[in-house]
Amino acid sequence: MSFLMGPALLFCPADRPERYQKAAERADAVIVDLEDAVAPADKQRARGAILAQLGATGDVPELDPSRTIVRINPAGTEEFEKDLHCLKHTPYRHVMLAKAESAEQLRELEGYSVIALCETALGVVNAAAIAAEPNVVGLMWGAEDLLASLGGTSSRTDDGAYRAVALQARSTVLLAARAFGKEAVDSVYVNIPDLAGLAVEARDAVASGFGSKACIHPSQVAVVRGAYAPSEAEVAAATELLAAAAASGSGVFQLQGKMIDGPILKHAESTLRRAGH
Repeated sequence: MSFLMGPALLFCPADRPERYQKAAERADAVIVDLEDAVAPADKQRARGAILAQLGATGDVPELDPSRTIVRINPAGTEEFEKDLHCLKHTPYRHVMLAKAESAEQLRELEGYSVIALCETALGVVNAAAIAAEPNVVGLMWGAEDLLASLGGTSSRTDDGAYRAVALQARSTVLLAARAFGKEAVDSVYVNIPDLAGLAVEARDAVASGFGSKACIHPSQVAVVRGAYAPSEAEVAAATELLAAAAASGSGVFQLQGKMIDGPILKHAESTLRRAGH
C-alpha cells in the first residue's frame, strides 16, 4: 500500500455535507472528520451524512474515494465500532485513526489503508511499531491532543514556536514513518489568520521530509501547496546538479566549489519529484 494524496489535506466536519464538494475542489484530498470536529450528540447524524451523499445506488459517491480520507474515532470506543459499520456501506477505504496507540489497534482495520494519528504520549512512543503494520500507509502527529495527554496546557510558546516536547514528538513520528517507507503528514496550524506563520512551518515540513500537511481551513491550502512547489530556480539547480552527476561518472565530485555526493543528489531528486518531473 502507498499514499498518493497531498500535499494539502483539508479537514471537513462529517456533519457538514454541504462543505464536502467545496473541500474536494479546493484541496488535494479531503479528510471527512467523524472525530473531534463533530460533537458527541451529532456523530450519528454525521455518519448518516456520509451515507446520504452516496446516492441511491451507493456506488457513485459525491467525493472521489481515491482522494477521500475518513477520520474515525479512537479504537476501543463505541463510536469506533459505529464508524466501521458505516464505512462498510461506502466505497471509502482510506481512514485516519484518531489517537492511535498500538499496532494491535491497526489490525482491527484490516482491508483499509490507514493514516495513524499519533497524538498521545503512548501513540508517539509506539510510533515505530504502528508504522511497521502493513495496512499503515502514513503517520500524522497531533500537537494539542498530545500536550493534553501529558497534562500540559499548550504545544506552543508565546512567540508561536513549538515547545521542545512537541518538536520531539514531531521528529519521532517523522522518523518512524520514513523508517518503514510510509508517508509522514505534518500537523495542522491552528492560527488560521497567520498565513505567514503557516508558510514558515510548511516550508520546514518540506525540508524535514514530511510529504504533506493537514489544513483546517481552505485559505491554508494555497500556502501549503506553495511551500511544496519548488521554484523555477530550485528546479533548474536540481536539474543542473543531476546532469553534472551523470557527466562526472564518479560517486563524489565538485560543482561550483561544493562537494557533491549521494545525499545531495537525493535532495535534488526530491525537488524534481515535487515539481512533477
